Amino acid sequence: MANLKIDGIAVEIADGSTILQAAQAAGINVPTLCYHPDQSVKANCRICVCEVEGQRLLQAACSTPVAGGMVVKTNSAKVLKARRLILKLILAHHPQDCLNCTRNKNCELQTLAEEYGIRDNPFELKLKGYAEDNSTRAVVRDQDKCIVCRRCVETCSVVQTVNALCVEDRGSDIMVAPVLGKSLAETACILCGQCIHACPVGAIHENEQIDEFLAAVADPDKIVVTQIAPAVRVAIGEEVGLATGEMPMGKFVAGLKHIGIDYVLHTNFTADLTILEEGNELLRRVKEGGKLPMFTSCSPGWINFCETFFPDLLDNLSTCKSPQQMFGALVKTYWAEKMKVDPSKIYSVSIMPCTAKKGEAARPEMSDSGFRDVDLVLTTREVGRLFRMSGIDFDKIQPGEFDPWMGKYTGAAVIFGATGGVMEAALRTVYEVVTGETLADVNFTAVRGMDGIKEATVNLAGLEVRVAVGHSLGNARKLMDQVRAGESPYHFIEIMCCPGGCIGGGGQPITKCNAKRAERIGGIYVEDEQCPIRKSHENPEVKQIYEDFLHEPLGHKSHQLLHTHYAPKNKSIL
Repeated sequence: MANLKIDGIAVEIADGSTILQAAQAAGINVPTLCYHPDQSVKANCRICVCEVEGQRLLQAACSTPVAGGMVVKTNSAKVLKARRLILKLILAHHPQDCLNCTRNKNCELQTLAEEYGIRDNPFELKLKGYAEDNSTRAVVRDQDKCIVCRRCVETCSVVQTVNALCVEDRGSDIMVAPVLGKSLAETACILCGQCIHACPVGAIHENEQIDEFLAAVADPDKIVVTQIAPAVRVAIGEEVGLATGEMPMGKFVAGLKHIGIDYVLHTNFTADLTILEEGNELLRRVKEGGKLPMFTSCSPGWINFCETFFPDLLDNLSTCKSPQQMFGALVKTYWAEKMKVDPSKIYSVSIMPCTAKKGEAARPEMSDSGFRDVDLVLTTREVGRLFRMSGIDFDKIQPGEFDPWMGKYTGAAVIFGATGGVMEAALRTVYEVVTGETLADVNFTAVRGMDGIKEATVNLAGLEVRVAVGHSLGNARKLMDQVRAGESPYHFIEIMCCPGGCIGGGGQPITKCNAKRAERIGGIYVEDEQCPIRKSHENPEVKQIYEDFLHEPLGHKSHQLLHTHYAPKNKSIL
């Protein structure tokens, strides 16, 4: 342990800790921009400088190790002057258009400029004048706003192992850019949006479609129907001033009706349906010698990754569409038939935690209903903006109810939003289907939690089924390399593109730490525990759709509407 003083406060902390960590332990807030709690130390923005007694130069708190007897000042006149100068230099190369920025009031640079009283700047504003890169359907880059903190680069290269972004040039010309000077769409970008969470400013953001939504709800010829993904409910409260997980579902439904949506249904319904289709597909592969291990196919960022980096393993993917796309196909067929409405008038809007869902909805193969299955995807953040724009007071609004036929769901569907959730939901159903026995405990805790890779073995009437769960694509790559080498011991592998699963999706409220993702996961499991039905095959509306419309899992109509196949992306840049 090291004993030191920070701003006159005695601190004892483990050897090897940094001044920043010691200050945090003492309750002292040291500003940061390039620092990220879940990443390596970069020490390039220098906004965290502090005075260390005996040192002539100011030291970066994020990278300077503590030492016994060290005396540190984090708020001296010299330190504050230096930080203000650093901020002014950064702002001299950063657009001053905060009112037009998606990160307005949620920008780390803007917050620091206000905290340090930056009211004028002696340095001339000099921008490079880069055009926005809006080449993808999901993610937009604004190079002029980049402060070269490199957090997005580490997220893309280390966490996701995609390497779509890199650092180019040096000195005053240094910049973060897509590799080889390409547009984002020409790189291996899989549209996960994790770079959006890493970015402290507005240099990367989702392709916002609020105007398209407002035009749709204003059109009297359109019937606007929405689906809510399971991970959205636990996070949407963060956008409207509520604590994580504290948005009651009834009030969420009422809020959506208030902003103009005609019918509110739930992606959880098709999450339950996915379990019936995917579980039966797994059993068929195991019994009939199909391609194993089978991979889940719910996460579009993961699908993009597999198509790009592991095209030789595409046959291992489940043929099930994601719950979003199953819903899109059914809302314009089954639901339209039940409600006696013209499917050509249905405008299908999905509310997702995921930026890659915007790209998934635009895939040419996603039109098996005879129309574009999903017309528009809004992220959790976009819906939060719509709620704030509409002036809804969630303390006072009266709860609403889901509309009929595709709104009922189980606890198994709820946990789709967390890493391991799809696997656990599948095991709850597959176990009972195979054994004919009722599970005494539906909680498969071995596949829960934030560990990068989790595994379990389940005995299904004498058949030992080995399963694995991976979240974030760096962990996916480890599992895929094992499969490619012929060394995988698993029958079934769940992969979610984003850290923590969908609760950490690129379209969720901005968070830069896994601690917040773990908090959201906790909310997911609380809701699961509270559901009266916790197994997908017991959902009464799922039973009804098989009786009235689909007839059987993996049947002809199911294959037509609920299943698909993927093809290699053949990215020339790889």
